[in-house]
Amino acid sequence: MPRAVYVLALGIFAMVTSEFVVAGLMPQMAEGLDATIPEIGYLITAFAAAMAIGGPFLTVALLKMRQKSALMVLFGIFLAGNVLAAVAPDYRTMLVARLLTGAASQAFFGVAISLGSGITRPEVRGRAVAVVLNGLMLGTLLGLPLATVIGEHLGWRAAFWAITLLTVLAALATIAGVPSADGATEASGNLRQELVAFRNPRLWLVLTTSTFIIGATFAAFSYLNPILTEITGFSTGTVPLLLIAYGAATVIGNTVVGRLADRHPVPVLLTGLTLNLAFLVGFALFAQLTVPAVVFMLGIGLVGVTMNPAMAIRVQRAGNARPLVNTVHSSFITLGIIVATSVGGPAIDTFGLRAPLWIGAGLAVLGLVTLVPDLLRRRAGSATTTAPHGPEGAARKATEGNRATEEVTQPV
Repeated sequence: MPRAVYVLALGIFAMVTSEFVVAGLMPQMAEGLDATIPEIGYLITAFAAAMAIGGPFLTVALLKMRQKSALMVLFGIFLAGNVLAAVAPDYRTMLVARLLTGAASQAFFGVAISLGSGITRPEVRGRAVAVVLNGLMLGTLLGLPLATVIGEHLGWRAAFWAITLLTVLAALATIAGVPSADGATEASGNLRQELVAFRNPRLWLVLTTSTFIIGATFAAFSYLNPILTEITGFSTGTVPLLLIAYGAATVIGNTVVGRLADRHPVPVLLTGLTLNLAFLVGFALFAQLTVPAVVFMLGIGLVGVTMNPAMAIRVQRAGNARPLVNTVHSSFITLGIIVATSVGGPAIDTFGLRAPLWIGAGLAVLGLVTLVPDLLRRRAGSATTTAPHGPEGAARKATEGNRATEEVTQPV
C-alpha cells in the first residue's frame, strides 16, 4: 500500500476529530459563548449541513486543480475555520467557523478517496479506501476522547488549537508524502465530464443504499449514551470506555470489509445490513440486560459504518472514482446521519429511548430493499454463465463480459 494512502488517513483523522469535538464539550462551549446547550447542538447540525450541501459545490470549484493542490487548498480553508473557532468571541462567529470546516472536510473526503483509489492498483482499491477511512474510525476512537480531555483540562478553545496543530501536521505530511507528479494527482476535468456519471439511474440507487446504511447505524450511535445509562444501567463513567470499545470494533470491521470489498461489494453489504438489522433489533429488545446490550452495541460497531469501503467501491463502479462522485457519495452518507438524528430525537419524546433502535432497524430494511436490483442482476449473470455452450451462449457471455468490463473500468 503506498505511503500516501496513510497520509490521507491522517488528514481525515484531523477533520473527523473537529467534526465530533463539539459533542464532547457542550457545557463548556455553552458557557464560553453565552449560548444554550441546544444552540451548541445546532453547531453539529450546521457542520453536517455544510458537509452535505457545501462539500460538493466546493469540490466543483476545485475541479480544474490537481488533486494534491486541491487538498492543500482544502487544508487551508479547514485550518482557517479551526482558527476562527478557537478565537470565536460569540456564537455567530463559531457558526461561521463550523460552516467553513464542514464544507472543507466533505470536499477533502471526496478528493482524498479519489486520490487514494487512483494511486493504488484496481484489485486493492477497496483496501486503499479502507485505509483512508481508518482516519474516520480512529477519529471516533481516539480523536474525540483526546479532544474532550484537552478541552476539559485546558478549556474548550485549547481543543480547537490542538486540532489546528494536528491539521498543520497533516498538511505538512501531505506535502512530503503524497506524490506531486503521479497521474492520479492530475486535474479531474471539467464539470460536464464529472456530471456524466449522474445520468446513470443505478448510481442514484447505489447512493441511496449508503444513506440507509449510515442512517441505520447512526440512529443507534447518536443515542448510545442515554440508552446505556438510562435503560441498561451503566454509570456515566463507564460509557466512555464502552464507546472506546465501540470505536475499536469499527476499526476492526473497517479493516475486514476493506479486504473483501474489491471482489464482493454487494455480498458484503448484504451481509453487513442483515447483521446490523439483527443487532439493532436485539439491542432494542434486550437493552435492559447488560451483557446482551454490550454484545449488540459492539455488533453494530462491527457492521455499521464499517461498510464504507464496500459502499465506496460500489459507488465508483456505478459512476466513477473522480472527486465529485466521491464527494456526493459522502453527502448522501451525511444525509443518513441527518435523517437518523432528526427523526430519532422526536421519536424518543413520543416512544422512549428504544425508538431510535427501531428506527435504525427500519432504515436497515430499506437499505436491503435497495440492494434487490443488484442481487437480481447478479443472479441473472450467474444464469447466463450456465447457459449452453454454442453460438448463442457464447454471445451472451461476451455481452455480459463487456458490460462487466464497462462497469468496473470507469475512468479514474
